[in-house]
Amino acid sequence: MAAPISLPVAFMRGGTSKALVFHARDLPPLHSDGQRAAWSDVFLRALGSPDPNGRQLNGMGGGLSSLSKVAVVGPATRADADVDYTFAQVGIGDTAVGYRGNCGNISAAIGPFAVDEGLIAPHKGRATVRIHNTNTGKIIVADFEVLDGRAAIEGDFAIQGVSGTGAPIRLAFQQPGGAATGRLFPTGEAVDRLDISGYPRLPVTLLDVSNPVVFVAATELGLRGDEAPADLAANASLIQTFEDIRSAAAVAMGLVPSEVEARTKLKNLPLVALLSRPSDESCDIVTRMVSTGQPHKATPLTGAMCLAAAVKLPGTIAHQLARISEPGADVRIAHASGILPVSATVRKQDNTFEVTEAVVYRTARRLMDGRVYLAPSH
Repeated sequence: MAAPISLPVAFMRGGTSKALVFHARDLPPLHSDGQRAAWSDVFLRALGSPDPNGRQLNGMGGGLSSLSKVAVVGPATRADADVDYTFAQVGIGDTAVGYRGNCGNISAAIGPFAVDEGLIAPHKGRATVRIHNTNTGKIIVADFEVLDGRAAIEGDFAIQGVSGTGAPIRLAFQQPGGAATGRLFPTGEAVDRLDISGYPRLPVTLLDVSNPVVFVAATELGLRGDEAPADLAANASLIQTFEDIRSAAAVAMGLVPSEVEARTKLKNLPLVALLSRPSDESCDIVTRMVSTGQPHKATPLTGAMCLAAAVKLPGTIAHQLARISEPGADVRIAHASGILPVSATVRKQDNTFEVTEAVVYRTARRLMDGRVYLAPSH
C-alpha cells in the first residue's frame, strides 16, 4: 500500500472566502499555462471533490463556492509585479476546476502570505505588494501594515459577513476592464437581450470588470431583489433560470462557443447579478449574486467591483436602477450580509469609457498551516 501523499499548504481566509494557499514550487511543474491537469487533480483531492453529497467531507472544502477555492503563489513572471498568483475555483459535486477568472476576496490573502513567507520584504512597517493575477493578466496592489516582519492581523476594521475585526488591507485592482474577454463591454452594448426559456428577449447588461458579470433587473424575473439567499436556493426552477442566463451570457460574451460548453467546462463565469433599486438612503444599489449555481451569502468581491463600475457607466441596467452619488464617491452596494462600499474610477475619452481602477478594503488571516493529505485517486 502506497503512503498517503501530502503537500505543504496554508489555509487562509481572504475577505468572506477561504482557500488553500500553495507555493508554486510545491506543486507539479507546469509545462504550459494550458496544461494544468496535474494541478487540478491535486486541488480536487485536497478539497474533497467531487462529492455527490455536496459537503466535501473527505477534504478541506466546505460545500460552498466561497469555501472551495485554491490560490497558488510563486515568483513574478512580470517586471512590474512582486509575485504571481493563480486562482482556482474548484467544483463541489463535479470535477470542474476553473482558471478563467479571479477571486477578489482571496486576492486579499496573497499580500500577507507573500510577506509572511519571506517572498517580499516590508518597508518601515508597511508592505505594498504588486500581485500579478495570472488568470486575468491584471495587477492588484495590496497595501497593509506589518508588525515584527509579518502582516498585521489585529485591527478595528470590520467587513460584513465576517465576525470580529482585523487589520485593513487596501486592494487596488489596476485597469480591471476586460479581465476575461479583453473588452469592457464584450458585445459593445450597454444593454443586450438574451432569449431565455420563459423570458424571451430578457434585457441584461454584460460587463467585464475584474470578472465578467451578467446583470439583470430582479423585477424582470418576478423578484423583489432583496430575497434571502436560502430562499433563492430553495427555488429549483429559479436556480435553473439563473443557469440558463449564465450559459447564454457566456456565449454572448465570447467566453465559450456554446451553451453546452458553458454548462460543462466553464461553470463559474460569468457571475449572475440580480439588481434592484435602493429602498433607503443607506445604499446606492441592491444586489443578490449567484456564483457556480449558488446564491452568494454576501457578494463575490469581483462581482461587486464590476457592479460599482456598471453603476458609473451610462446606459447600463445598474446605472438605470442606482442612486447616483457625487462624482468620485464610493458605490454603496447592499447585499445579503450588509453593505459594501466600492470605489471605481471610470474615465471617458473619445466617446470610449475606461475603468482605470477599482479599490476595496478587506481583512485576511492565516488560519493554519501544515500539510494537506490528498484523498486517494479513483
